[in-house]
Amino acid sequence: MDKKAKKILFNTYWSSKGWKMDEERQTTPEDFAYAKEKGVMFDPITITHDECVKRLVELAGSVSMEQVAKGFLCSLSTRRLDWRSAVSSYETACSLTEHKYTPMESGHFYEDGVVVGTTYTCGVCSALGCRVFEEYEKDDLNVLNFERIKWGGVRQGELLYTMFDLEQFAKEEIPEPVEEDIAIFRGILQAVKSCKPGDYPGVLRDKLTEVEGLKANKAERSVLLEILACLGVLAPKAYNRPEAGKHDWDYVAQWRGEDGYDEEVVEKYFGKYLK
Repeated sequence: MDKKAKKILFNTYWSSKGWKMDEERQTTPEDFAYAKEKGVMFDPITITHDECVKRLVELAGSVSMEQVAKGFLCSLSTRRLDWRSAVSSYETACSLTEHKYTPMESGHFYEDGVVVGTTYTCGVCSALGCRVFEEYEKDDLNVLNFERIKWGGVRQGELLYTMFDLEQFAKEEIPEPVEEDIAIFRGILQAVKSCKPGDYPGVLRDKLTEVEGLKANKAERSVLLEILACLGVLAPKAYNRPEAGKHDWDYVAQWRGEDGYDEEVVEKYFGKYLK
């Protein structure tokens, strides 16, 4: 990845104080042209749900399970976080079949107890755990790429992110995982095993600091758990559990230590490297 282009992208959205305000997110035409040429920044995209689904079905057929598994494992020692979420995006893409947007109510806006507006999503996608809009108009792909490179993506299961993630991953040449990658992944699985039955995701996130070789800050460890949950490795065995206080968890929110990890999913994606 071109270092200058990456710096331009990061300077657009991030400062020493964290996220920049919308009005501060500016890139000079020259910098944008450079980052775009290097494949790090992009023009806004306008695309429909139906077009997204069609493209994702195509990507599920052209990107292989072996590629995304290698990408995930190699990300553990190299810190190529942009390779990490492709494995969960691939799983999401493989669950889709081509279909038209099927409106389904997803929420309401209230004023003085009276419904004043309704939001909709696609019922077919929603049943698969995907979050979608009927149409994306001039959506910002650059913020998706920033999140993808900085943390490994934070929008697992969102249709546009899933498509963008796999499209970018398909351009990469992924090396074979090395022994350090496999050892780190084994360490992650061991951290899951070491959890007590009632442990929440936050406990597991803290345990990951003890995994030898895994260099990841708190945000990166959170995303790592979300990816594993979206993939199905961290699969809750119940979805009616209380959630502890304020949190930002999504797919992994209902996971508890007693659930462990799904050995079949681990074998399906990573068994080749664990033998």
